[in-house]
Amino acid sequence: MANATFTPIAPRPSPVRTTGFVPWVRTNLFADWRSSLATLFILAIIVYALPGLSNWLVFKSIVRADADACQAARGIGACWGVVTEKYRVLLFGRYPYDEQWRPLVATALMVGGLVLSCIRFFWKPWLALMWIGVLAVFFLLMGGGALGLSKVRTDLWGGLPLTVMLATLSIFLAFPLAVVVALGRRSRLPAIRSACIVYIELIRGVPLISVLFMASFMFPLFMPHGVSLDVLVRVIAGITLFAAAYMAEIIRGGLQAIPKGQLEAADTLGLSYWQTQRKIVLPQALAMVVPSMMNNFISIFKDTSLVTIVSLYELTGALALALNSDVNWRPFKLEAYLFITLLYFTFCFAMSRYSLWVEKQLSASKAR
Repeated sequence: MANATFTPIAPRPSPVRTTGFVPWVRTNLFADWRSSLATLFILAIIVYALPGLSNWLVFKSIVRADADACQAARGIGACWGVVTEKYRVLLFGRYPYDEQWRPLVATALMVGGLVLSCIRFFWKPWLALMWIGVLAVFFLLMGGGALGLSKVRTDLWGGLPLTVMLATLSIFLAFPLAVVVALGRRSRLPAIRSACIVYIELIRGVPLISVLFMASFMFPLFMPHGVSLDVLVRVIAGITLFAAAYMAEIIRGGLQAIPKGQLEAADTLGLSYWQTQRKIVLPQALAMVVPSMMNNFISIFKDTSLVTIVSLYELTGALALALNSDVNWRPFKLEAYLFITLLYFTFCFAMSRYSLWVEKQLSASKAR
């Protein structure tokens, strides 16, 4: 009998395409009659509103800084001239006009540090040293008083640099504090556990605006006579304590999701408590709560708008500062708010997309 030779059959294309634009539309927009009806309804609204909206936003809008032209176009086109005229106040607040290159460079440096910190290639031990240098240069540029830079008081800091700095420092300081508090709430020592519970429930029981008010106006009353902390330091402390309380509960949820058998296995191997937490528990717990932590980070970024209560003019405060004192541009607050909204959306969307990337990396590491 002759030996049979195996000849593989060439792969044939799928009878129905499952990838590409058309399959995506069919699956996500027209999967059934309810989905199709909702899609058509939304498309009808877009078709109806798009011409008028595009005319107002783009085609009939006024871009040049001409208050008279904007008044003539009210109700017809947007007045982006308010942004053209007031963008330096919107971005830098009350910072001295001739020195505004300093907050621009400082903000670019800090945002650049954040971008590098999100790239895996730069996850090296020297990254912490880089951040020490970034923060040192940031405060040197913003505050001055050295290297020939004129001194600028912290109450004159504002706009985008203040927002980015408050959010960045608060997140950096709140995260390790939240980890310690979350571990403390699960401690077997009653004193530590009770102290962490009191801290979390006390902070979570009041709004952030109350915490900022207490940090700014009540905290100095408890300081020794003649000792006063800068208002910026007090605000950072208030936001950090507030954010850490919420983040601690998020991390505690991840800690409780770790199977008890892994802790028993660590005890069997003779690992100490801190070795168990550092090598087994925390890596898994933090990976589980990445979406929730990113939600908290985004919330911290947006909550910086509340510092106006203590006369620190971040993005939204700088907007009020720019328009309330100028009657010519005051009617065009909507366009200015849309500009501020775009800035907030840009940062928050970038954080959200990075969170999705981290989730995909973690999912790939768990694939079998």
